[in-house]
Amino acid sequence: MRSPMSGHRAYSPSIPDRLTRAAMTAAGSLPAPLLGLVGGTPRRLDGQVLDPHFQAGLRIISLMSEGEYQDLTVEQARLVLERSAYTVSGTKIDLAVVADMILPLGGTDTDRADLPARLYSPVDGEESLPVLVYFHGGGWVLGSVDSHDATCRYIAATGGLKVISVDYRLAPEFRFPTAAEDALAAFRYVRDNAEELGVDPRRIAVGGDSAGANLAAVVCQQTRDAGEKMPDFQLLFVPATNMSARTRSYELFGEGFFLTRENMDWYEETYIRSDSDRLDPRASPLLAEDFSGLPPAHVATGGFDPLRDEGEAYARKMADAGVPVSLRRHESLVHPFVNAVGASPRARSALSEAVGAMRMGLAY
Repeated sequence: MRSPMSGHRAYSPSIPDRLTRAAMTAAGSLPAPLLGLVGGTPRRLDGQVLDPHFQAGLRIISLMSEGEYQDLTVEQARLVLERSAYTVSGTKIDLAVVADMILPLGGTDTDRADLPARLYSPVDGEESLPVLVYFHGGGWVLGSVDSHDATCRYIAATGGLKVISVDYRLAPEFRFPTAAEDALAAFRYVRDNAEELGVDPRRIAVGGDSAGANLAAVVCQQTRDAGEKMPDFQLLFVPATNMSARTRSYELFGEGFFLTRENMDWYEETYIRSDSDRLDPRASPLLAEDFSGLPPAHVATGGFDPLRDEGEAYARKMADAGVPVSLRRHESLVHPFVNAVGASPRARSALSEAVGAMRMGLAY
């Protein structure tokens, strides 16, 4: 099962990238007063105060900006995201196993014969562990297993479980509903081949951030509707849940906090085929008619995030339908804090809290 990743091009950081990462990692341990020299006066909005590490980071990003994603070519935007994620990834966490692999999904469509993924495990051996099938963020257009490598290492190490990070196909080369179909097929493969993969078949979670959390939510809805075994838990970081409307958090945080309204407009327009797709629950899981019977969930939102309100609305919909849900708004954080494990203590704390919720949900 461990073979080179088909078609995957690993990101190769330059010397300036490495120096920037070292500086960001060092800044992650500095006290707030010193960070204020870089970030300036604390930003306050909607009764919240922006984390000084993220405020300083946003200042640095603005100085080094290569342009907004929507103003670049897709290839340029992908490179910029990989570089940005690398610079805040911190010191690499060592694990017993980090292995590229192929999920042989089969099917009649020849380009669905396999799907690249990466396995993270705190143990090297035959021990059966719980697993998190993880879908990276990036607006269904950007991102990769590399951009979220630090996040997955952190979750595997702190959670004592395996993580399988899925390199699903991206738009515009593959538009909606390809990413949703890939995510569903990847979960089904892990579920149906748990013994071979060395994972506990009773403890299979799905999760992701932003677009990846969207895909994880869709996997739960789709498996429930098909009457088959669902994931045992869903871990949703800053989920995108509704392409049909914009909320108050877009008005408050749609500019100046990393993810912008224009970014989201571009992501969605690149991913979907027509406006009718916006009403499809596979694109907008908040629009599903039924929220009952879904797996237990932990939903973590960022206070300074345009997606904050729709993520919290999704958590409330599940809770109102009787689904066990823990909802946590990290008031001082931006979108997507899960990548910044090397640059922000509060980002690490938020990840650790979510992992703890998942451990409780999976009962291990």
